[in-house]
Amino acid sequence: MTVTRPDSGFEVIDHRFELLIRLLPYPLAVLPLLPYALSQSPSSGAFAITCAMVAGTMAWVALLTTGRPPWELPRWRGAVYMAGMVGCIFLLATRSPWFAFFSWIGFLHGFGYLYGMWRWVAVAPVAFAFAVEQGGGFHRPDLGTWVIWCALTVVDIAMIGGLGTMSMRTQEQNQARKRMIAELADANERLEKTIAENTGLQAQLLVQAREAGILEERQRLAREIHDTLAQGLTGIIAQLEAAQLALARRTGHASEQERRIGNATRLARDSLAEARRSVQALRPAALDGARLPDALTSEAARWSVTSGVAAEVTTTGEPRPLHPEVEVTLLRVAQEALANTAKHARAAHAWVTLSYMGDVVTLDVRDDGIGFTSSPGAPLSNAPRPAGGFGLTAMRQRVQRLAGQLEIESEPGAGTAVSATVPAIPVAAEQLGGAA
Repeated sequence: MTVTRPDSGFEVIDHRFELLIRLLPYPLAVLPLLPYALSQSPSSGAFAITCAMVAGTMAWVALLTTGRPPWELPRWRGAVYMAGMVGCIFLLATRSPWFAFFSWIGFLHGFGYLYGMWRWVAVAPVAFAFAVEQGGGFHRPDLGTWVIWCALTVVDIAMIGGLGTMSMRTQEQNQARKRMIAELADANERLEKTIAENTGLQAQLLVQAREAGILEERQRLAREIHDTLAQGLTGIIAQLEAAQLALARRTGHASEQERRIGNATRLARDSLAEARRSVQALRPAALDGARLPDALTSEAARWSVTSGVAAEVTTTGEPRPLHPEVEVTLLRVAQEALANTAKHARAAHAWVTLSYMGDVVTLDVRDDGIGFTSSPGAPLSNAPRPAGGFGLTAMRQRVQRLAGQLEIESEPGAGTAVSATVPAIPVAAEQLGGAA
């Protein structure tokens, strides 16, 4: 359940009450002038004096009540204001009983600007002035008139005081409800923050559990590779070295067979090293201490030596450090594309182009080989591959994992082009610091 702060109902009521207290005195002070002039037919001088009293009263109200609402004013300021207000009410009551409409404001302001018993101290004289106006105004009173005035004063105090007390209690209850709702809203915000922190902690635990599972699986794969592939590659390397040595002893000079055996030995060693590094989740050896363009140049040079096919590497745009996963993906795509060229293309030349383009980076690997039948933009699964091959699928999975796109275009006799486009995710600051 969500608890919102009291910014609608109670705030609207308080705002309207504040406007009532601050604005109502002005029309109630001016409107009685019309019935006063029509019913009492005062002289121009007397009417001018009455208008001056009205103007002074409105100035007093404006001077002391403009600004903050009554409950935010200092108590001494409310007491000073009500003292002057009672005086203004009595002065206007002496001019005409029609100003009883304005005298009613004295009750409203007495309960609004004062506290405790001081409310009744201010309400009593206001009630007496109101009773005099109800009785027809000031004149030479007799005993009966005084009795009527006193009786009306008691009735007015009882009625207006009772209504005022109820109104003040209702306002106090509203203020208490607002404070309670505000406290509940604060408690709800703290609860939501706690829930969010717990959610983040749970997500962190899930990530840690996932990483622990991945680490365990990598350790299992490391054991499997060490016991199977690594041992097999080690044996192959030993046999190739022995064959190379025996061939050198027999012929006494370097031959084409010895060169090919040397190439096979290097490939076996590189494959063994890369297999071990992969299961340990490390960057490829070509990227250790080197930028991606340099790594691609080194890989292309090594590939040219082993394949006998000339390779050219070009970089466009401004090279910049990228997230390790991005660089590893592009390097692996280049390696796989060049490997396929060496195996199937019968090419004489290959071109590798790395393009930095704003928020993406693109790797293009082209060759002038025999190509194959495929329409541009065809799904990768339609591209031919040797039986049991996993290279093209691995390229696609690597690129798609980064929300990238991989395209292969080829025509018989026109060579093959492999294009991988991935987001240019920048390297994190802490990774840059660690690399430095």
